[in-house]
Amino acid sequence: MTLSNGGTSQTRPDALAGLKVLDLSWVVAGPLVGRALADFGAEVVRIESSVRVETARLMQPFHGGKQDKEGSALFGNCNAGKLGLTLDLKSSEGQEVVRDLVGWADVVVESFSPGQLRKWGLDYETLRADKPDLVMLSTSIAGQDGPWSTLAGFGNVGSSLSGFQHLVGYEDRLPMGTFGPYTDYVGPRLALVTLLAALEHRRRTGEGAYIDVAQVEAGVFFLSPQVAHYGCDGTIAERHGNRDPQAVPHGVFPARSVEGVERFVAIAVRDRSEWQALARAIGRDDLAERDDLATAEGRRAIEGELEQLIAAWTAERSASEVEEALQRLGVPAHAAVTSDDYPHEPQLAHRGHLVELPHPTHGRTFVEGPRYRLSETPGTPRRAAPALGQDNETVLRDLLGYDEARIDALREGGILR
Repeated sequence: MTLSNGGTSQTRPDALAGLKVLDLSWVVAGPLVGRALADFGAEVVRIESSVRVETARLMQPFHGGKQDKEGSALFGNCNAGKLGLTLDLKSSEGQEVVRDLVGWADVVVESFSPGQLRKWGLDYETLRADKPDLVMLSTSIAGQDGPWSTLAGFGNVGSSLSGFQHLVGYEDRLPMGTFGPYTDYVGPRLALVTLLAALEHRRRTGEGAYIDVAQVEAGVFFLSPQVAHYGCDGTIAERHGNRDPQAVPHGVFPARSVEGVERFVAIAVRDRSEWQALARAIGRDDLAERDDLATAEGRRAIEGELEQLIAAWTAERSASEVEEALQRLGVPAHAAVTSDDYPHEPQLAHRGHLVELPHPTHGRTFVEGPRYRLSETPGTPRRAAPALGQDNETVLRDLLGYDEARIDALREGGILR
């Protein structure tokens, strides 16, 4: 970042400039940690295999709608800014390369099944013998030890174990579950803060650290109010559709379809003034003046009836018309954004949330910007996610100092694949 001050300028380094990271993770939960570090200047080397292709490379959406291991937008978003090295980790030669990279790195992030790295002699206790200041983060569904530690699964399993799946949906229907692997996105946020704290501890003391992140526990943390409520009076949280304990009405209502596509709008009423504004907007001044509807409890008594009246009004209008009309009156409302709307959302555009990057295969690609905006050292993705093996020589020659003969031997021995 270049700052101007009284006619002089100075360039400030990135917040994490000089930090070196070895990324042994895959899919979402681990890679998002490395992605955040890369955004703010860390040099991140991502190891994967072209033989056992990483799951995220096979997950939609794809460029052009065609499945291609170099075309996954999910993989691209989770790994932008990283260097890519393909390596056979089952081989002793590949494991030796990893040990050299551990010697180079400040941080190791991994998401193998608990116990797998120990089998290869790449676990924290083994690695710290040669590098006592190593900071290592392991992320898994249920943690590195205990009766559930060997449970294999993705974030949807983590969401179920942590309690989210039971809470989403309508009380008279089967649970709908959260969309996608929810804890895959919760876990990295908590992991990143802990990792930065460990780095600060190392800066002060010279000591390394081992961080064991369980996605299930990260998910439970996000349900702290429900857990506390149960601990207080035994209340078991249940699903209630779109309804809310405090805001009434609170829901997602049908709007006028657009070219045959269903559209919806979310509306929330937090107090009497917002209720009166909404009631008058839908042409029900009589409801606005009723004393029994002045409180959330009163409105909850006839919540179903109120929802039908609101739905009848919204169904005759476009989602944007409802949104604009109610926001003008001070009532919280917004159109339910679709995938087509998302790239054109003015607030996201204003904040530069979508970042265009050159891509070696597709010409260009888009990824999300950083989730954090720092005033003096703003982060940004620097390059598209690496293609398989894209940076093999750069990593081996420039970062590890291998000579051409050793690199050729690894390539010819099938280790760089």
